[in-house]
Amino acid sequence: MDAYSSAKVTATDGLCCAQRLVDWFDPGARYAIALSGGVDSAVVASGAARSNAQDVVCLIGLGPALAERELQSARRVADGIGLAHRVIHTSEIEDPSYTANDAKRCYFCKSHLFRAIAKLYPMHTIVTGTNADDLEDYRPGLAAASEAGVRAPLAELGIGKVQVRRLANDWKLEIADKPASPCLASRIAYGVPVTSQRLHMIEQAEKVLREFGLEELRVRVHADELARIEVPSSQIGQIADPVVASEICQRFKEIGFRFVTLDLQGFRTGSFNQLLQIQLPTVSK
Repeated sequence: MDAYSSAKVTATDGLCCAQRLVDWFDPGARYAIALSGGVDSAVVASGAARSNAQDVVCLIGLGPALAERELQSARRVADGIGLAHRVIHTSEIEDPSYTANDAKRCYFCKSHLFRAIAKLYPMHTIVTGTNADDLEDYRPGLAAASEAGVRAPLAELGIGKVQVRRLANDWKLEIADKPASPCLASRIAYGVPVTSQRLHMIEQAEKVLREFGLEELRVRVHADELARIEVPSSQIGQIADPVVASEICQRFKEIGFRFVTLDLQGFRTGSFNQLLQIQLPTVSK
């Protein structure tokens, strides 16, 4: 991957960010944008659509870890922006290295995705929505991207999460205010095997919670089919209400969970990464 910018732009540089992102795309190049259904890749795709690039296609990797709502979100994004899109089936669930679910799970998943895209579009530059703030978190998928020659314009331009949200609002993207929603496999504790059944259970359980008006949430899975619910601290009381809790427990057990718990620390991204003794990957500057 090309060297990322070491300087992150400020939140007031919205116009500058927009023009720099649009200008990043070479009119004579071909681009295959990995569209996840999230805001970051949507902003990248929107920047490409506003550029003079003549050959841009959006690719949506479909495997058991992609929730149906995320698939539909990605399709709506591509349609709304006006770019051609294609759903490609990925095979990471058949890879024992992926299903073992160690700390490099994301590396194996992204490797399968990038190989699938490269096979279909060998002359295109693969582009992702990785932003500058992502470089500060533990993301083994970045190594897979580097190996595959994948580009990340947001990261390369020093554009972080705040600027991405601003661009999404300025460009009036439908999902501008959508909460981040990583793949379903990220909800499974390291060391607990990733299976299609567990991924389906997580998706169904999160649907149950949304019926109670919750949007920012995670259902995390530990050994012995223990579900740990994370919601914002301000909404813990709503879930802990005896009547609500009883209904949630009953429905989670119908889905297949043996134990249902509520995390009193509240919602937080990447909570499983707290268990890892890791060194963040070094990025060339």
